[in-house]
Amino acid sequence: MSTSAHTSADAIGTGGTVTDRLVEANARYASGFTDPGMDARPVLNVAVVACMDARLDLHAALGLELGDCHTIRNAGGVVTDDVIRSLTISQRALGTRSVVLIHHTGCGLESLTEEFRHDLEMEVGQRPAWAVEAFRDVEQDVRQSMQRVRTSPFLLHTDDVRGFVFDVTTGLLREIDPA
Repeated sequence: MSTSAHTSADAIGTGGTVTDRLVEANARYASGFTDPGMDARPVLNVAVVACMDARLDLHAALGLELGDCHTIRNAGGVVTDDVIRSLTISQRALGTRSVVLIHHTGCGLESLTEEFRHDLEMEVGQRPAWAVEAFRDVEQDVRQSMQRVRTSPFLLHTDDVRGFVFDVTTGLLREIDPA
């Protein structure tokens, strides 16, 4: 597993921005790239919904390779309407049948409240159309996310939905009982 502990100066390099560094890295990547000839359908017929936290290297943690799964990430890994949209397309158009939900220890959403949304409205003068989806109990939020997937009328396959909490200090997954 590679880790990154770049300082801002390391990430930017000499005279550029972080985005410049990413574009340069892409040019190096593309110079040796060959089309793998893959289909957009994931080989393992699974969609993984997880938090966007930079500490989660999902492919490494789950032993996945390019093309194995659909990965849907957002703040908290919560099942929102947009996650249901992505899962619906993943299942109905691209053949996935299983859903894996991954939250993690030490999530930033555990320290936020819906007050964040109110403060943002006061600052910019417009109420966000989205909810923060903050939570206090990561296990309960995994259960809620599993329930949202299982009860969605848009999803064809809701029998293989499992939820986990990833421990950011040990790298281990802990399965959450949906009950």
